[in-house]
Amino acid sequence: MRSLPWITAASRPLVMGILNVTPDSFSDGGQFSATERAVTQARDMVTQGADIIDVGGESTRPGAEAVSVDEELSRVIPVLDRLAADPDFSTPISIDTSKPEVMRAAVEAGATLVNDVRALQAPGAVDVCQALQVPVCLMHMQGAPRTMQANPAYDDVVQEVGDFLRARAAVCEAGGIARENILLDPGFGFGKSLTHNLCLLKHLDRLADLGYPLLVGLSRKSMFQQLLDVPVSERLVASVAAAVLAVSRGARIVRVHDVLETVQAMQVYAAVEHANCP
Repeated sequence: MRSLPWITAASRPLVMGILNVTPDSFSDGGQFSATERAVTQARDMVTQGADIIDVGGESTRPGAEAVSVDEELSRVIPVLDRLAADPDFSTPISIDTSKPEVMRAAVEAGATLVNDVRALQAPGAVDVCQALQVPVCLMHMQGAPRTMQANPAYDDVVQEVGDFLRARAAVCEAGGIARENILLDPGFGFGKSLTHNLCLLKHLDRLADLGYPLLVGLSRKSMFQQLLDVPVSERLVASVAAAVLAVSRGARIVRVHDVLETVQAMQVYAAVEHANCP
């Protein structure tokens, strides 16, 4: 996956399966921190219909502590190496990281997309991605994971998120990253209150109008705890419903934990959208 036109050409919105190889992610921390279990999970998600596998070695949940470059590499590279060595595994892999060193090593190990919650703001990140010639996903986050949910504030969350994403895309294009290789992510739950998240979802079409494919991650977010008073393990229905709402407002990729159920929902959505009605 060295360019992104296939996303907009796809007959249905695409599903990105989340593979957290960390001990402390908010939903599945520790489940796939062992390489063998992570590789099995990646294969299972592909069998369920995942179009992309997103591998991350550093938790970005609220309150998460940062990890070193070496620690992050030790978590993700063995998984990437195993998947790259499997001749039957051809699904594109993205690397969920903000560190230029991890970006480079992951792409050399087989990743073909860089998914960065900090929108390539780390020194050298734009240059590395330009040199690697891989697509990038730029996400909006107010603050940093350790403190981002302390007191998020906006005058107009949709406008401000859009302005940030537009500006970051312009920086990337000026740095030599092709426009057609840029995805945008509004960053649900990253420095946003429940109202901010709902407003972003309600008006997601305004961000789609920026002209870049949108990736959204709503799966099992704490907003569903606030709305429904349900634990992480009981957020499947809400997550799938939010994914359908997102694609109905312009999202092209949904990043999810529950791949099979979301793929089925996307198939139903696409069938309705493309129905040949008199």
